[in-house]
Amino acid sequence: METSKLFEKVVLNNKVEAPSRLAIAPLTLFSSNPDGTINDEEREYLKLRGTNVGIYVLGAAVVSKEGITAVNLPRVIDEKDIPSLEERAKIIKSQGALAINQIHHGGGLAIKDISGLTPVVPSANAPNLKGKEVHELTDEEIKKIIDKFAYATELSIKTGYDGVEIHGANNFLIQQFYSPYTNRRNDEWGGSDEKRMNFALKIVDAVCKVREKFNCPKFIIGYRLSPEEPYEGGITMTETLKLIRALVKKPLQYIHISQKDYFKKARNGEGAGTERLKLIHDEIKGKMALIGVGGLKSEKDMDSALKTGFSEFIAVGVASMLNKDFGILLKEGKGDKLNLELDTEHPEKYSLPKHLWEMCLEDVDWLPPLKGKPRKKEEH
Repeated sequence: METSKLFEKVVLNNKVEAPSRLAIAPLTLFSSNPDGTINDEEREYLKLRGTNVGIYVLGAAVVSKEGITAVNLPRVIDEKDIPSLEERAKIIKSQGALAINQIHHGGGLAIKDISGLTPVVPSANAPNLKGKEVHELTDEEIKKIIDKFAYATELSIKTGYDGVEIHGANNFLIQQFYSPYTNRRNDEWGGSDEKRMNFALKIVDAVCKVREKFNCPKFIIGYRLSPEEPYEGGITMTETLKLIRALVKKPLQYIHISQKDYFKKARNGEGAGTERLKLIHDEIKGKMALIGVGGLKSEKDMDSALKTGFSEFIAVGVASMLNKDFGILLKEGKGDKLNLELDTEHPEKYSLPKHLWEMCLEDVDWLPPLKGKPRKKEEH
């Protein structure tokens, strides 16, 4: 593998230099305390995984309590969260990586049993919500959530992060607004592609205004999205490319594509049959960076991804769980020593938080594969 290319420096469009092309994808670690504060398990995990990484995206920091989608998520809601936010940023930056705080709201996928609050959605009559207790957002409430993303950005700036990533992927609230499957509104926030993307673009604008307010042009702003939805009536590449064309007009530093297969070809809509990342990269035309992710675990996987030229950054998720020294091994040319499966007999190899380890043992499909237990290849 040409590790020299992976460990090239990348200069973003706001002149910030990322020390390598290697990125850590945002992962739900279930490792914070129930109130979102940091603890020793989370510290240990983060301290081991940032060496030789260019961009490290810390996963799913919730901007509002009703948006919590899992137990033990970090929060970026109010001043009580500042000490833990500061510590996470410091841990990542001390390893040389750029620390990016992913700001998140679960919308209809939030869990009332955790937050005590009813999940909020763009449309209560969406077909996936039958029988589920939800609250359809009013215009005023939508604007308040946009303000919460802005405030989360302010807290991220104050606590030393190098940037934020707006979580518009994985069927959470921002994607729920853009998808014709989950957004059945006929107002400013729905009814056409342009109106459905309004929520996402207003959040981008609000986040960018915070950066201007604090006069920190080197603060990085990224946007993460899922390019296609697997059900009829959902987002196809046609809608995604429309959104990309709108996003490239904004002062973002990168777009991050969430998918299970880096090389996946578009199924439906514009560009069907061509690799999704290629379609998006061609649309961006170098105006900002693209981060690609999807099942890259081995040295061979990484090499193949680099050779496509589809993205400026190559991101890993599961691979970083499996290898606490991932960046070190690759930089030293020892990619053949990477763990590709989870050895359930040796938890000490991984330093995973207890709850995350227990979930791995349940063989959850988006977590590391278990040694000796092959998985079926899924359509996604």
